[in-house]
Amino acid sequence: MSNDVVTRIRANPKYQELRSKRSSFGWWLTLLMMVVYYGYIALIAWNKEFLSQPLGAGVTTIGVPIGMGVIVFTIVITGIYVRRANSEFDSLTRQILEDVAK
Repeated sequence: MSNDVVTRIRANPKYQELRSKRSSFGWWLTLLMMVVYYGYIALIAWNKEFLSQPLGAGVTTIGVPIGMGVIVFTIVITGIYVRRANSEFDSLTRQILEDVAK
């Protein structure tokens, strides 16, 4: 891309909006993931007794479904980001490119 195109993209108010929305949303999802992940790690570190309680009469403990929940949570927030990126962020990107092409 030429410097002129890059300059016009950076000067576009929709580009500033896209950067702001994408960055803010990404940081919120990062914060959520860190709370869930490090919360689980803290639970492992400070409350092993709780996590080692068996579920029913089997050998599976409470820690296993909670750990699986952390993995599922990761997949869910990734899906949330992809859905928003494919709709709102891609739409803004198309509008920016259309504006710059004029």
